[in-house]
Amino acid sequence: MSVEEPSWEVDPDDDWGVAVIATVGRQLRLRREAVGMRAAEFADVVGYGEDMVYKIEGGKRIPRPEFLDKADDILGAGGLLSAMKDDVAKVRYPKKVRDLARMEARAVEMQLYDPLNIHGLLQTPEYARGLLLMRRPAYTQDEVERYMAARVARKSVFERDPTPELSFVLEEWTLRRPLGGREALRRQLEHLLGVAELRHVELQVMPMERVEHAGVDGAIEVLKFEDGSAVGRSPVVAGGRPVTDLRQLRILELRYGIIRTQALTPSESTDVIQGLLGET
Repeated sequence: MSVEEPSWEVDPDDDWGVAVIATVGRQLRLRREAVGMRAAEFADVVGYGEDMVYKIEGGKRIPRPEFLDKADDILGAGGLLSAMKDDVAKVRYPKKVRDLARMEARAVEMQLYDPLNIHGLLQTPEYARGLLLMRRPAYTQDEVERYMAARVARKSVFERDPTPELSFVLEEWTLRRPLGGREALRRQLEHLLGVAELRHVELQVMPMERVEHAGVDGAIEVLKFEDGSAVGRSPVVAGGRPVTDLRQLRILELRYGIIRTQALTPSESTDVIQGLLGET
């Protein structure tokens, strides 16, 4: 019996993902049959349940990279199965997250505001898991793991060379509410202070005491690219779908610009976060 489930469910609405995983499963089955190994025997050697092997071969589950490496070695595939890890990596995350990560990977500048939570790119794994487990209706454990892995993968934006210019505006109340527990919040605040030291990142805090606030309409994301184009998202513009129309982008940038002027400066914000850390 498996100690760690070697796969995730395939999103039936993700046509490209379904096709990729079906191909991977078919190649795995053909290779297993070519060496004359029964599914039960292979499952025993690879260390997972027979039912799970059938699901992967049938394109119903997304195999993890280590599963493909182990299968490649057991079946003597000469790297054929391991080579599929790149294709699997492109579809292992939910489609909407995958599309966002693709845009973030191209961006040279990002303007990001989330009125409800600390932005996903800034969340520690512990804090992110706590938020995901609080969602109602509840996510399945499978969904939680997929979203967690996707958020970790998106953090590569901080490691790119050249790095994009990142601007975040955080609501003070999101830094005070101990979602997931005091210790989780403490580690989250420590992480924010570390991120704030990066030269290409500006963190600003919107104080709770502000009597005027341009962010009452909801979250804002504006991503700018090297060719001068841009894409933006907000729940009050085009139903939250990505927009590239210049008029709509100007509205989002105007709102974000006002939000930044209403928020504390980066230096003042760091002082606030340090103060909150001392209280936690």
